[in-house]
Amino acid sequence: MNQTPSPAATPPQSGLPRNVKVLSGASLLNDIAGEMIFPLLPTFLLKILGGNVLYLGVIEGAADSISSLLKLWSGGRSDRVGRRKGFVVFGYALAALTRPLIGIINAPWQLLAIRISDRIGKGVRTAPRDALIADAAGPSIRGRAFGFNQAMDHLGAVVGPLLATGFLLLWPGQLSTLFLLTAVPGVLVVVLVVFGLRESPAAAPSKEPVHLTLRPFDRNFRLYLLALVVFTLGNSSDAFLLVRAGQLGVPTAQLPLLWGAFHVVKSAANLLLGRGVDRFGPRPFLFAGWFVYAAVYLAFALATEAWQAWAFFLVYALFYGLTEPSEKTLVARLAGSERKGLAYGWYNFAIGIATLPASLIFGALYQPSRPLTAFGTGAALAVVAAALLALVKERREPHPAV
Repeated sequence: MNQTPSPAATPPQSGLPRNVKVLSGASLLNDIAGEMIFPLLPTFLLKILGGNVLYLGVIEGAADSISSLLKLWSGGRSDRVGRRKGFVVFGYALAALTRPLIGIINAPWQLLAIRISDRIGKGVRTAPRDALIADAAGPSIRGRAFGFNQAMDHLGAVVGPLLATGFLLLWPGQLSTLFLLTAVPGVLVVVLVVFGLRESPAAAPSKEPVHLTLRPFDRNFRLYLLALVVFTLGNSSDAFLLVRAGQLGVPTAQLPLLWGAFHVVKSAANLLLGRGVDRFGPRPFLFAGWFVYAAVYLAFALATEAWQAWAFFLVYALFYGLTEPSEKTLVARLAGSERKGLAYGWYNFAIGIATLPASLIFGALYQPSRPLTAFGTGAALAVVAAALLALVKERREPHPAV
């Protein structure tokens, strides 16, 4: 009697699948567009639009929290319909349409509206994109796949600030024109995902209605989400670190260069450490990353010189290389093979829902003359989160046999 071969009989993957490469290329182009703007947003808000640091916290926190609600819905919905590509295309298209509008605004509330629209696009695409990567990449290369995707994302965050710096050197003060030009890489992203991305065969449609519930997941997955929430409550927007760098003496014209150098290290760390996650498992890297975060936040609080801002930013980049591949790999291991979209939806939701209070708390606590209160709170919550992670028992997915 003929039998269908089991997945265990399939040889392990060696190269990265097509969808991983396409989605990584999309991340590269999208971050080129986004990071042409982001390092300049605090200065743009504070000096041109007339906002303040607390309003910066409201903008970044509200935008990311709204995004998190959509990440949960879109992840579960992509499981339900059995198709993920449409969510990815829509999310990138909305960002490409709204982001350049920053070039024509003149009030802080308009920046809030545009950032929310941009983050809506991110919310719709993120969980289905992560599920597409997990569907395409088997357990033996999943850390490498997520590391490669994040590396391309951070590489875009290198190219974007360099382009912004070059543009402003040639045309000083032309921020509005620079923001409008982000439409170009935005359009290229949409073209790439429309024509290059393939629907995942693993995304089989379900006849069950979408229930945005944690009932399909066990205690370990839920405890992991709690650890992520606690950590994120102390992980405010990196825009505050740019503000701190400026207060330590880094000139405004150098902020895009600092941001670009920061992402060079992030990209290299993701490429190198993603392979380590596959070999040693995600939890050791996640523990290390959270402790690096705590140490760097304390260092930023105690810093007094501009060169220290540069040094601590580059060490801070190591935190991302340690945690980004490991966090997403651990989601797949704890959730199992079913309901990947819903699992990544909950993962992104847990992080995003804590982002608004995190940025509001940091903005309220932060005082230029006494930064230790805000940065120290972030460091303490990272240590608490690590203690919760220690209670999570990981289950290892079986690697395919050769």
